[in-house]
Amino acid sequence: MVEHTRTLDFKIAFAIGLGTMIAAGIFSLSGTAVNQIGSSAVIAFVIAALVAGVTAAAYSEFASIYSENGGGYLFCSQTFEDRDLLTYGIGMSLFLGYTGTTAFYLATMDEWMFKFVLPEWLHFLPHGTTGVIAALLLGLLNAQGTEESGGFQLLVTGAKVAVLFGFIGGAVSFAGPAQATGEFATSFQGGPIEILSISALAFITFFGFSAIAASAGEIIEPQKTVPKAIAASMITVTILYTLVIIAMVNVPAAEADLLTQGETAMGEVAAVFLGPIGRSLIVAGAIFSMVSASNASILAASSIGSLMGRQGQAPRRFSRIHPDYGTPFWSVLTATGTIMVLIVVFIMLFPAEGGLLPILGLGLSALTGFATLNLLLPLAVVNVALIYSRRKFPDIERGFSVPGVPVVPVIGVLANIGLIYNLPPRGVASGLALTAAMIVVYLAWGGAPETEDLLREVVPESAATPNGGEDVDEESVYRVLVPVARPDRALRYLKLAGAIASASERRPVVHVLNVTQVPDQTPWETVQDTAQARTERIQEELEGADVDVDYTVEGHTCRDVAFDIVQSARDDDADLVLMGYPTQHRDVTETVEREAPCPVFFAGQSVSAADLDVINIGAGGGPHHKDVLPLVNALGQQGSEVHLINVTSGEEGTDETPGPTLDALEGVETTQVHNVAAESVAEGLVTTAAENGGVLVLGASRDRWLRQALFGSTPDQVIQLAEESDVPVLVYASETGVSGRLSERLFPIVRYVRKRFPRRGSTGGGSPERNL
Repeated sequence: MVEHTRTLDFKIAFAIGLGTMIAAGIFSLSGTAVNQIGSSAVIAFVIAALVAGVTAAAYSEFASIYSENGGGYLFCSQTFEDRDLLTYGIGMSLFLGYTGTTAFYLATMDEWMFKFVLPEWLHFLPHGTTGVIAALLLGLLNAQGTEESGGFQLLVTGAKVAVLFGFIGGAVSFAGPAQATGEFATSFQGGPIEILSISALAFITFFGFSAIAASAGEIIEPQKTVPKAIAASMITVTILYTLVIIAMVNVPAAEADLLTQGETAMGEVAAVFLGPIGRSLIVAGAIFSMVSASNASILAASSIGSLMGRQGQAPRRFSRIHPDYGTPFWSVLTATGTIMVLIVVFIMLFPAEGGLLPILGLGLSALTGFATLNLLLPLAVVNVALIYSRRKFPDIERGFSVPGVPVVPVIGVLANIGLIYNLPPRGVASGLALTAAMIVVYLAWGGAPETEDLLREVVPESAATPNGGEDVDEESVYRVLVPVARPDRALRYLKLAGAIASASERRPVVHVLNVTQVPDQTPWETVQDTAQARTERIQEELEGADVDVDYTVEGHTCRDVAFDIVQSARDDDADLVLMGYPTQHRDVTETVEREAPCPVFFAGQSVSAADLDVINIGAGGGPHHKDVLPLVNALGQQGSEVHLINVTSGEEGTDETPGPTLDALEGVETTQVHNVAAESVAEGLVTTAAENGGVLVLGASRDRWLRQALFGSTPDQVIQLAEESDVPVLVYASETGVSGRLSERLFPIVRYVRKRFPRRGSTGGGSPERNL
């Protein structure tokens, strides 16, 4: 078993926190803060840092206990184990907080792009455009597994700090050390309300400490490293913010109006201190900082979504790891979509001025309030969770302990509430409205049921190893899951699975799974004896049979057969699923075809291993047909006789030719090609296969979802005709990703266009008969 290896040391953990905090906050809020309250901005930022520091201490203690990824949602889930609605609210709010923070970063970046980068002739684009594009690109990169390594994060953070020190040094050099200090000391403005309002907005800039706790599962000695890295990064960034504010305060009186430009003020101020080159440097550093911090926030949001999916508080699809990219693909895409929607709503549709409904007037300030609200609310609960954890688990080992509990966490809760009170009202209102809506949705949905609520193991997995049972490397095993409901079909499917798997270069192992459905409102106990008897009968029949393949047998009772099959395939890391082609329970077929983490063979009622001696396959087209050809090619190389059937019919369809299929079967010494004319493709395939003998293999329909209700699909027609003609059939469905599903949905449109506007030179018919 391969154990997880922790690779991040203190300097990398420190860089993660510092790099996440140096983002839109320091580049955009500093100008707004100095414009409103002058040097008092330092007080506002320090207050925000202290409030964040209290919760950061709670994060540090929890991270020293639960040294895994997940952050505040993980901590609350472990502490409030029996309060599903509360933990859902925390997870959902953190997800919105992270995505809102990213939307804030990218919307700010968008303002810098329009101000300093985009040429004038592109200014017709609505504000928010570059932010939406950046969100989409970052989401696609993260979905495909692109992430910063620890060393790169350290380099990136160093570059950010260097840019800031260049800006600070330019200001001090421009004004002189004595003048800079004196100007700062005489520029304090604003009262408590104004300072607290800036503190509320500035809080978002310090939330980077959570990125360290969220990466606890990757950090070496997290019990010690996480608290130190959080403290060091927060102190460092507070000092940097103070120095930046000192620099901003020293703008010459003649140029003071530059501070009124809000989120882009720092870029203009840099031009005063450092000239055009300095401004370009600051602009580049600001945009790069916002993009890199957005990348980290997308990862954090997707990790929250993935954990919620595993715990059934979000669609289970969120927890699925993409087999090729190794990322929580659906969670990343959902986070990306949420970020794009927030930018569109707050910046493009309902900006601070104008927009579709000027009365709403959201804009960047409201977006900041929205994001900060969804961070402060769960952070307040984390502080409460710390008090509760101390009482509930007094003996648990804590690598770090917050001093002054419960007083310090209570102060944190009150401070968080105080900051919420001073947030922009429209941001708070929009955040509360969406939070309430999501809670209503969750109450109506009820959450995804736990696995044990849908299926139960009746007969534990038992193994038979006719090939000797010697230890085999797991990577050298080819696993086939064979779910069966009727014991009398188990032996035939087992042999068929073994014969198909023999085409692989790896050692076949077949997992026979007996699935007995438990009807709704029926107690589990009423079908347990039946399920056990079925599984034991399968075991007895297989033990007495001549089987030349390693196999295991297991029995389940379940509420949802399709879920049981898909979940078992995931748990077993199956390479292939072989199951019957049910004609009565079509929903099971479609769900397994859509959700299975591996290819699926749907077998007709009469197909057996002996039928693989002769394989009939259509000229086909489409992704499922193409994906099954390597397997047919491998079986042909082992001695199976292969027949390629090219059907010309009058029904609507694409012009398929046997050329691509023949190319894919180049390893077969002799492939017999049959050009057939028939009223339908299904009829031509079945009639010719009946004459040739053997099994008919075809790919699943690629337009099942849009056209089946009206016209049926070729596999369904083939199954019906094959039963009448006693032709064994195997229908192959390859694992389908997002792009594949989109392609399948669009295929009928593409086919219609091809039919109406044929390409020049397209003859439509099949090629002459060939024997290879």
